[in-house]
Amino acid sequence: MIVGGLHADARRAAVARLLADVPGSVVLHHDLATAAAGTVVRTVRDATGVLSAGEAALVNDCACCALREDLVPELERLADAGGTPLAVVELWDSVEPKAMAEVVATGGFTVTGVITAVDPALVLPYLGNGDDLAEGGLAAAATDQRTVADTFARQLEYAPVLALAESLPGSPQADDEDRELLAQLHPTARRIPIGHGDGYGGGRAGTSAAPSELARAALAGFDVEAAAAAQHPACALLPAEADAHGVATLVWHRRRPFHPERLYAALEDLTCAAARSRGRFWLAGKADTLLHWDAAGGALCVESAGPWLASLPDAAWELVPPVRRAAAALDWHPEHGDRCQHLVFTSPGLDRDGLERLLESCLLTDAEYAAGQAAWERLPPAFDTLLEV
Repeated sequence: MIVGGLHADARRAAVARLLADVPGSVVLHHDLATAAAGTVVRTVRDATGVLSAGEAALVNDCACCALREDLVPELERLADAGGTPLAVVELWDSVEPKAMAEVVATGGFTVTGVITAVDPALVLPYLGNGDDLAEGGLAAAATDQRTVADTFARQLEYAPVLALAESLPGSPQADDEDRELLAQLHPTARRIPIGHGDGYGGGRAGTSAAPSELARAALAGFDVEAAAAAQHPACALLPAEADAHGVATLVWHRRRPFHPERLYAALEDLTCAAARSRGRFWLAGKADTLLHWDAAGGALCVESAGPWLASLPDAAWELVPPVRRAAAALDWHPEHGDRCQHLVFTSPGLDRDGLERLLESCLLTDAEYAAGQAAWERLPPAFDTLLEV
């Protein structure tokens, strides 16, 4: 099973809880903090301490690549030794669980669960942190251009289970707004509180959940392919409308394309309107291209996510995964097919009315819409630079 998360203290507490709950379990961890020296330090430990340690050399100056190369052989060694009921892969801070779950599954192993450990009081500060990982010594490669915010968002949204470690030493106290933000960002996640003493030298046991709850989640099973599909912009399981404890989620769904110039001019305001926004959108002049919207920390990533199904010939549909076809069928329009705007914005203090007005102003007007596809193709290609066309 895999435990990850940028909240290192919360992650260590979750791992300690699993070691205590599953007798005989071991934890495999690759520390990428030593990458500047050219190596990755690997440790295997159980509840009593470190069982073995070693180093893996960087691959192409990439610590994360070294982790990929070393992970499966180490799991094979543990499997050959026998007697391990649960091998916990504790990911280093900025390593994303999706990539490692796929490495483990490709290596022939079963991923029994994926957990992201979270300190609820730090959710908003991390979502608002637009710094590059490299600035905090968290980059996994010299070419790593991810930010703290977008990395944390993906870690949070991929895992079906969140281990919540509140009142950690040195961390502020979480309040209802913090917990509500977490719940709205990932409403389908199973949230399991763990005691703040777990993993800190024999403190009190977790009082918010039964000691075995996290272990049951770790062994519940995990579908790597389904998890990947749930993150694809075309069929992502996006949050629903919500408004509680000062936190709101706006789901904005329309059947008319955006005007490229007006949307481009509004990008900064839209990006800064919410702590987190994501989804898919349709741009006039790009009728074949499903565009992915992914924003956190005041930074926006827009990229092509492949074609809309409506733009494919019928024969090509057999090559499309069933989950993608099912998602399109639920959202099908007799004229436009699956082309639509489906954007979700989540934030404390969200100005829903102002945000909706801004989004509406970016759509084609009635006259522009009536002019038809041929006219839309002649609109200025404002997004070509952003999309590196």
